[in-house]
Amino acid sequence: MAENWQCPFCGNNSTLTNQNVTVSGYNFDDNNKFDGPLRIVTRSIVCPNPDCREVAINSTFGRCVSEGGSFKLGKVFEEWLLRPSSLALVFPDYVPAPIRQDYEEACKIRNLSPKASATLSRRCLQGIIRDFKGIVKKRLVDEIDALRDEVDPDTWAAIDAVRQIGNIGAHMEKDINEIIDVEPPRPSS
Repeated sequence: MAENWQCPFCGNNSTLTNQNVTVSGYNFDDNNKFDGPLRIVTRSIVCPNPDCREVAINSTFGRCVSEGGSFKLGKVFEEWLLRPSSLALVFPDYVPAPIRQDYEEACKIRNLSPKASATLSRRCLQGIIRDFKGIVKKRLVDEIDALRDEVDPDTWAAIDAVRQIGNIGAHMEKDINEIIDVEPPRPSS
């Protein structure tokens, strides 16, 4: 087994081997709710960086499939990141604490509440535009429009998309009858 991996603690890029990864699985009966046997797999990875050596842990729950006498995970129903509690990047102290805190919280709740995560992400975006670009206007849409010529078109479109999705939580009184589904990230394999 060889797998490229980036440590969520130190950011070091590594190639994982069987020495760094421990996988344990447990099969159980579903009592007819999921129509078949189930499996939960827990994977722990010790960072190979000698200055880090942190342990990342995740669990995956899904269908149990038997292949050649061994059990594998089939269709995945849920995946949980156990350690670290989110994949938030660590930013330097020159990023204001309120922006860092909102960002970290948005990362932690993105699977639990994608809409709330989008709202916090919108708030981070506004803080970044105001703190780092010095653009302060009455509405975020106007601040983003003022940024249009300073960033490439793809970045501008991504920034505006964060604003649009986050608007639902930020302006519920205006959009009370509008619900936008926010897709959670796909589980990593």
